[in-house]
Amino acid sequence: MGYRNLQQLLADLRKIGQLVEIHEPVDADLEAAAIHRRVFAAGGPAIFFANVKNCRFPMVSNLFGTMERLRYIFRDTLEQLSRVVELGFDPTDLLRRPRLLLKAPFWAWKALPRKVRSGPVLACETRIDQLPQLRCWPQDGGAFITLPQVYTEDPARPGLLGSNLGMYRIQISGGKYIPNVQIGLHYQLHRDIARHHARAMELGQPLRVNIFVGGPPAMTVAATMPLPPQISELSFAGLLAGFRIPMICRPGQLPISAEADFCIVGYIEPGVLLPEGPFGDHLGYYSLTHDFPVIRVEKVYHRRDAVWPFTVVGRPPQEDSMFAKLIHELVGPVVPRAIPGVKAVHAVDAAGVHPLCLAIGSEKYIPYEDPRRPRQLLTQAYALLGYGQISLTKYLFIVAEEDNPSLDVHDVAEFFRHVLERVDWRRNLHFFTCTNMDTLDYSGNGLHEGSKLVVVAAGPPRRTLPVAFDARIILPRDLGFRHPRVVLPGILAVEGPPYRPDRTGTDTAVARFAASFKASDLINIFPLIVVVDDSDLTARNLENFLWVTFTRSNPATDVYGIDSFIAAKHWGCFGSLVIDARMKPGYPPPVEEDPKVVRRVEALAARGGPLHGII
Repeated sequence: MGYRNLQQLLADLRKIGQLVEIHEPVDADLEAAAIHRRVFAAGGPAIFFANVKNCRFPMVSNLFGTMERLRYIFRDTLEQLSRVVELGFDPTDLLRRPRLLLKAPFWAWKALPRKVRSGPVLACETRIDQLPQLRCWPQDGGAFITLPQVYTEDPARPGLLGSNLGMYRIQISGGKYIPNVQIGLHYQLHRDIARHHARAMELGQPLRVNIFVGGPPAMTVAATMPLPPQISELSFAGLLAGFRIPMICRPGQLPISAEADFCIVGYIEPGVLLPEGPFGDHLGYYSLTHDFPVIRVEKVYHRRDAVWPFTVVGRPPQEDSMFAKLIHELVGPVVPRAIPGVKAVHAVDAAGVHPLCLAIGSEKYIPYEDPRRPRQLLTQAYALLGYGQISLTKYLFIVAEEDNPSLDVHDVAEFFRHVLERVDWRRNLHFFTCTNMDTLDYSGNGLHEGSKLVVVAAGPPRRTLPVAFDARIILPRDLGFRHPRVVLPGILAVEGPPYRPDRTGTDTAVARFAASFKASDLINIFPLIVVVDDSDLTARNLENFLWVTFTRSNPATDVYGIDSFIAAKHWGCFGSLVIDARMKPGYPPPVEEDPKVVRRVEALAARGGPLHGII
């Protein structure tokens, strides 16, 4: 059976040596996060902060920091849950039609939340300023809850069946919030809470919100899952936990997770928006200050033995990468069934997840036509861009399984080699302009606004990819381009001049770079050229290339080509594709640590310190 609360999990991790305890005073402001990052990077255990400065609540992090620990925590239910997902079982059917329980396996009963009258979470009350004031990066605009479980219900269809449990950013200090009265809520447009909020606005009423922190670990994981609206996260949590999730249900009140460590009770203030952020986010940059909804706090409950769990996000990989891997293991098999022809999908974590997605589809060639002309792959690509969170993808590369049945979508370097050997830049580029974009991606035209690019590659290889730079290639140094570095076979990073927009707000340097070559020039042996601020950094490893290229470019404005053309409104190029991945005005700065904090943290790793031998 699964862990019914956080305390049971901590006791078990302590027993098996997967929990390190730090009794020295640690500041929730920057220090705890710096410790977490180092322990996570080392593949270390969960971290229990017993003595948090100026706070009576202990903290714990890195609970889900390795796939081995994730699988251990849910060892009794993961295999069973995978079968449920593969079968396409909708646990909410049991709520609609209880007679199905007579036909369903015993485990299906666990998908039903259990209504109770009270629970440990209601034992005590506190204030927002008494909670751990976690700040992860120096330029963060205040303290944030980084593992919240935000519970809402559809105002037009209240009850557990119409609920949503999501993980959205919660700012609890700083900005213009009234201390202990208001907190910030940052959610993205495609999330289910947006649907509940919109419905409440239509009805002219505030949307009630409960925020749980801690409790059964299955609840934390369920809050991260990209489930369709008709499937309750509470049902998923029950199946993952191996027991019915107890929810305190009282007339006129929103349900509360009975075993949670903390619960913030409140409602979204109608018509009130306040600046939220900045916040060091999962793309590796700060998400800047923008107006977002505000929650008015009514109560803050906590259990007597409450522990504050947290995580840290930043340039991947981080702990949230483990959630992404678990989601892929559970949901990955569903995508090929949902979209005919699609064989595999990989949202690339090192690129920030949403900026880059790789996919393998299927292409049935017509014998009497050009075998390099993709047809079915385009249909599959368009379907992917309308499917769940994949719809946030900025660059989608899709290839045909028939060309290499052994190709692994998770072998990113080999995938790019496969694409670049086959792609035809004259007709395999398909742009979507003036469209929605990930809220946290600032490479677009504005908040939520940007473009997408689908790259399709099929057929036999068209070229042999170079693995070294040819000294006969002459760069236009008079334009400020220098230091060419080979990243991968067929991929060249070139250092360009700093981005300097003219009076119209554009920088023509990369356009002039592309225009300085012809399709017959030697540089075109590299089918992909990336213009960057630091070519040594970009070419140092695959992760740097992915992060720089796909988080710092917007397809519609930053993709160029040597000998490019427009024909019948289709853009293509006869020579190399060129991506401008330089930092541009308006981009937020990358997250960086405070050197003073780093020195204090690294002292804990000295001989005799609590982190000696761990980091």
